[in-house]
Amino acid sequence: MTTPLTLTADQRPDGTAVIRAAGEIDMSNTEALAGALDTTPGRLVVDLTAVEYLDSAGLSVLFAHADRIELIAPELLTPVLTTSGLADLAPVHASGTGPYGAASRD
Repeated sequence: MTTPLTLTADQRPDGTAVIRAAGEIDMSNTEALAGALDTTPGRLVVDLTAVEYLDSAGLSVLFAHADRIELIAPELLTPVLTTSGLADLAPVHASGTGPYGAASRD
């Protein structure tokens, strides 16, 4: 059974692509996340604000794109991104802060 995950594509005013994820990211649905990241060229913001769970399979998809992504993460996921080392490879902004956080959305 696939865990519910909604992916929405958007674009910032500066042209940067944004993928917003909502739900849970686990091994049952990482193929959808990987497909969205694989088919979006260039720099990419991945907004995880509405993600309630992220397992190692989801992390591996994000690691594969670490050289070109920025993450927006809720406080719940920050320890996972930091402990895994992903935060050392890709910028991580707290939800509602930074250049792409919820507070700066148009």
